[in-house]
Amino acid sequence: MRKFIITVNGKSYEVEVEELTAQTGGASVQAVPVTPAAPAPQPAAQAVATPKQETAADQKPSAQPIPSGAELVKAPMPGTILDVKVNVGDEVKRGQVLLILEAMKMENEIMAPRDGKVVSIQVSKGASVNVDDVLVALQ
Repeated sequence: MRKFIITVNGKSYEVEVEELTAQTGGASVQAVPVTPAAPAPQPAAQAVATPKQETAADQKPSAQPIPSGAELVKAPMPGTILDVKVNVGDEVKRGQVLLILEAMKMENEIMAPRDGKVVSIQVSKGASVNVDDVLVALQ
């Protein structure tokens, strides 16, 4: 267990975090307000996170391999893929919308940087992406 003191909105909390290894399979976290005059009360229940067994539906679909020399269209910001407007093998024109990326409650159109052919799509609808994640490859 490791202890930390965290201040949120001017109120301090003493937090105990249990480090996990692959064998333990669970987590334990306790948050207790810190008061200088009195000992901190103990919480009634302990929050325990259990690892979820991955099913076939939860697994990310395997992305197509990216051919060498392909131009990569990357995510300009973190967000969620709302829609993929193209398919592998489609011919696209410069400025054509490839997919819609939702970030900060705004829908952003990710467009083709040049004319080309879609050779790989690395994301699917509903996927979360980070900055510079590869979305689509063009050739």
